[in-house]
Amino acid sequence: MTGPSIDATHAPALASWVASANLPGCEFPVQNLPFGRFRRAGAAGLEEPWRIGVAIGDQILDLAAATATTTGTAGHWPTTNTAVQTALAALAAGNLAAVMAAPKADRVALRHALSAALRAGSPQQPALTACLLPQADAEMALPCPIGDYTDFYTGIHHATTVGQLFRPDNPLLPNYKWVPIGYHGRASSLVVSGTPLHRPLGQTKAPTAETPSFGPCQRLDCELELGALVGPGNALGQPVPITEAEDRLFGLTLLNDWSARDIQAWEYQPLGPFLAKNFGTTLSPWVVTMEALAPFRGPFGRPAGDPQPLPYLDSEANRQAGAIDITLEVWLQTAAMRSAGSAAVRLSQSNFKDAYWTLAQLLTHHASNGCNLQTGDLLGTGTQSGPDAGQGGSLLELSAGGKQPFSLPGGEQRTFLADGDTLILRAYCQRPGAARIGFGDCAGTILPAPG
Repeated sequence: MTGPSIDATHAPALASWVASANLPGCEFPVQNLPFGRFRRAGAAGLEEPWRIGVAIGDQILDLAAATATTTGTAGHWPTTNTAVQTALAALAAGNLAAVMAAPKADRVALRHALSAALRAGSPQQPALTACLLPQADAEMALPCPIGDYTDFYTGIHHATTVGQLFRPDNPLLPNYKWVPIGYHGRASSLVVSGTPLHRPLGQTKAPTAETPSFGPCQRLDCELELGALVGPGNALGQPVPITEAEDRLFGLTLLNDWSARDIQAWEYQPLGPFLAKNFGTTLSPWVVTMEALAPFRGPFGRPAGDPQPLPYLDSEANRQAGAIDITLEVWLQTAAMRSAGSAAVRLSQSNFKDAYWTLAQLLTHHASNGCNLQTGDLLGTGTQSGPDAGQGGSLLELSAGGKQPFSLPGGEQRTFLADGDTLILRAYCQRPGAARIGFGDCAGTILPAPG
């Protein structure tokens, strides 16, 4: 594992010729440069193809248009780096997966080329200005094909709080501190931010009922997570050493693993999550690359008295820089708030640096039995809650299992989500000596159950 490295593309004083990228609090300054898949809003009927772009300020740099634009040598970016030329051609064709599968060195070279093109004073500004599209005028899609989705359980504070609700005397199961727990999700029901989801139907059983019943979920919840997208995959039967795991991670999105808690409580034993989880999972549209996150890495360690990871999940680089300082937030806007013109209200805030397992450990453990991860596979982190009250990453925690409703502006109360509620996840990285970067919203609105 070569580990994260800080270079000239991270310089906090670096500015862009795209003016909105330099505004305080901007999510997408020139130090970020996340990738997404988009087309012009309303272009579906025109059969306009999806294309890959880079978020910069409140704009998108259309890489298909940018690569076709004369920027020095006709039809080419001013670079002699073959890897960069290959990557730009793939992006122009709408193929982010080809870039994700490339070696880390090639991805770093591409980042440098994009940074040079978008920074203030770039000779490419005149040509690339015409290749910008306001984000407000774009329709977003999932950034790449996602063949498989695995959801882990790395948030120890979430695991402990939820465990205390159901097992007060034994909140954490014996294996939690030894093995990264996970389950295989449903890739087909992954949707991009902004996609509404119907309240799921399912089978539940009330504590006093003799038989179960079937109907709409009554305890609909969110889960505040990150999603890691795999870059280069591994062959079947070939584990990935933790020393190589970082270089096989391409980037991160926000992930909301919507959860039907009443359906989950009835069905999850003995095999685990099923229909309570696979009716929809929302991803934010922009992939923040691992390279962009380099300034926000930090030491990873375990509390005193906890077992240390087994050797296959341990390395010097992981101990030195396995943690990532990402502030995570849950916001809610009810239908009544929306009608009144009231903005969403923040329900909780936590940080990914409190996770019990690192991303490298998740990937290494996933492949440790020879499982063949593939480019674009998604690894969810599990719910990221903080250690203090009000830092829950789910409504299950914030309402104490539904027993303590919390109040919202205008006098409304919630324990779980109501029809018409819009749930928004947000995240950003910020620390002295580095430019603040964000992830963009991960939002979804709950529609009534079908029928």
